[in-house]
Amino acid sequence: MLSFLATIESIGRKLPHPTLVFIYLCGIVIAGSYGLSFLGLSATHPVTQELLTVKSLLSPDGLLYILSNTVHNFMNFAPLGPVLVAMLGIGIADHSGYLPAGIQTITNKAPKSLLSYAIVFCGVLSNIAADSGYVVLIPLAALVFKTAGQHPLAGIAAGFAGVSGGYSANLLLGPVDIVLAGITTEAAQILEPTASISAASNYWFMVASTFIITFLGGLLTDKIVEPYLAANNTELLTDTDQALQNQSAKKNQSMQQKPIDRKAFAIATLAGLVYCLVLGGIFYIQLLPFQEAISGLVVLITLGFAIVGLVYGRLATTPKQDNWVVTSLESSFAALAGYMVLMFFAAQFVAYFNWTQLGLIAAIKGATLLTSWSLPPIMLLLVILLFSATINLCIGSSSAKWALLAPVLVPLLMLLDIDPALTQLAYRIGDSSTNIITPLMPYFALVLAYAQQHKQDTHLGTIMAMMMPYSIGFLVVWSLTLVVWVQAGVPLGF
Repeated sequence: MLSFLATIESIGRKLPHPTLVFIYLCGIVIAGSYGLSFLGLSATHPVTQELLTVKSLLSPDGLLYILSNTVHNFMNFAPLGPVLVAMLGIGIADHSGYLPAGIQTITNKAPKSLLSYAIVFCGVLSNIAADSGYVVLIPLAALVFKTAGQHPLAGIAAGFAGVSGGYSANLLLGPVDIVLAGITTEAAQILEPTASISAASNYWFMVASTFIITFLGGLLTDKIVEPYLAANNTELLTDTDQALQNQSAKKNQSMQQKPIDRKAFAIATLAGLVYCLVLGGIFYIQLLPFQEAISGLVVLITLGFAIVGLVYGRLATTPKQDNWVVTSLESSFAALAGYMVLMFFAAQFVAYFNWTQLGLIAAIKGATLLTSWSLPPIMLLLVILLFSATINLCIGSSSAKWALLAPVLVPLLMLLDIDPALTQLAYRIGDSSTNIITPLMPYFALVLAYAQQHKQDTHLGTIMAMMMPYSIGFLVVWSLTLVVWVQAGVPLGF
């Protein structure tokens, strides 16, 4: 496995700078859309019966789209706004000293043997809070690992595996359960007009999956990913990286030796708890509806970090400049300069790929092929699972893919006496397992930017090598769990 991962990273390291990779990918999509449009590649939408053809970006409409939507694509790219907003609060908490003190407190008390499992578990649970896990948990996981004397990229890998790879596991129901159940219901009503699929139709399997993914993710982090990163860290470091690593090590050492202002830390933490209780009370008495407020959760999290940071900065004995709050905000944004450039071209690539309809046509043709195969029900479920995992490399949105596939796959399996909830579950497993290795997933570029903050020469190949064990492990173990679950006749949900 270590040799396999080294091969993946070696290939990835021969690629140009990640920003240049996305520039080249934009060029490939532009040229490919022209060629496939000229060849007349098309597919029929399973719901609207509309004939979908590849749209060329070199046509008048395509050129007009590029010119009129470049700014829109960048400003509306999913990872951009939440990250910038979150960095306001995180920057204050970090520069005030609260965040380093909190991380040091946690790592001093938490057993190192359970650190990876805790990060993966928190990542899985963060799915209930929309995309906040990507913005908050993953960079914090890197700091936690670094402070504990472990490789920071291993922390990023564990956090990413939990947040994105464990997307279909949780102890609570979330927005994605409601969206997917609604799509499945509409697809099932093609055959049975009265069919209704509950948002909790996969709940028991999700709960079990939470602990399976936590154990497996932590085990893979400790036994494969971190040993691989440690074994390759020295020989892959450039001189610049080595100097930065030495500076970082000195900074961490001084931070660990510096005593924590425990009184200020306790009061700031108490302020954060009071803030959480106030929010809980507001939602409980329904002054704000929770389902609508969930879309603004990143803002609430940012405000929480800002509160604890301001309280700690005000009470801590460490001397600070008068304008330290403004300085911390400026420093946080300055650190995102490279990320902003990367996001600009990543946003264009994803937008171009979606506009040309290449992903939609590939998904429809693949689903049509599946319907022509005569396979036993359990085998067909596994094929759907693998197909979902594969098509996830072309279309990033979980709900968009299911809106295309459900009208074909759900009725097909209903004719074979397979519950629509089971078909939905097979799709979700495949979709989650490969989230962490596809650059088309909007937050993939964000994870790359986080990793480059700790190791400047990190490439796409580095991230894919880190995440490949999780993707393979989740896909295999989850598939086997599904087979055993179905054969045992255990309810999927309610």
